[in-house]
Amino acid sequence: MRLTLLSAADLRAALPMREAVAAMRAAFAELSSGRAAVPLRVALPVPPAEGLALFMPAYVPSSGLGAKIVSVFPRNPSLGKPIINGLVVVLDAATGEPLALCDGTFLTAWRTGAGSGAATDLLARPEARVGAVLGCGAQARTQAVAIDTVRALEVIRVYAPTRAHVEHFVVEVQPEVRARLAPAASAEAAVRGADVICVATTSAQPVLAGDWLAPGAHVNGVGSYTTQMQEVDAATVGRARIFVDARAAALAEAGDLVIPMRAGLTRPEDWTELGEVAAGQKPGRQAPGEITFFKSVGVAVQDVAAAGRALEAARRLRLGQEVEF
Repeated sequence: MRLTLLSAADLRAALPMREAVAAMRAAFAELSSGRAAVPLRVALPVPPAEGLALFMPAYVPSSGLGAKIVSVFPRNPSLGKPIINGLVVVLDAATGEPLALCDGTFLTAWRTGAGSGAATDLLARPEARVGAVLGCGAQARTQAVAIDTVRALEVIRVYAPTRAHVEHFVVEVQPEVRARLAPAASAEAAVRGADVICVATTSAQPVLAGDWLAPGAHVNGVGSYTTQMQEVDAATVGRARIFVDARAAALAEAGDLVIPMRAGLTRPEDWTELGEVAAGQKPGRQAPGEITFFKSVGVAVQDVAAAGRALEAARRLRLGQEVEF
């Protein structure tokens, strides 16, 4: 058996953000159209480390067959390690044979950013010029790259509680985006007047207040991943039209929506899957002043679509390492 190993550098070279955004649009459309097969992911708590291991398989007709194993261990920064680690395996959809093993840590952040890029492209006002990113981790970095890719932003304001983290973020990410990155003094200062806001934190309590949002704003929420976590407040949900990557996944994992739902502030039947917009089945933004909120918990079709397209390009570009088993 011959297996292709794709590192973070290989994946980034093989799948530039604009192509990753296109892959996410296609994957979401296939999911919402019923063409993709993706069971709810299996979450395995690891209590001693306060961690979580996630197992996520999917079949996407246009991209292939595969699965991801990803871990989320919030204590890792104190050990000098990333919070999120993972691997993605790509299988031959015709024979089931393993074809590739990909750096799932990078791919998770890249496809999550690309998912927000797809949502921003479909939902944000075309004339959007001011962005905001709350958070400075790996997920936040790809959020900035993604929204910069799909909109001609002039500035992206960045906020995190630790000023040194923000300054490091600006230095590292600025070469990757066209917009000027500007440290913000507070979350509120970052968000007020912004056209596109990305929330990418591991906070269990809201860091974004709906009262800060200007008419016409678009929000991407990607950080919270359990029904107990709520990084975006109920006021945001109450003011916005809600879009999700998958209704079933959102109901099982999106505290940003489930907590307001239990309070009677939103209903799942009013949520629109992003793939329904991408496939032309339902409308996206319906008025310039409308506030839109895309809540993503991540679905395996994103990983398989990104890995499948990256593998195809990597073979063409002769990237990665070939190993024999």
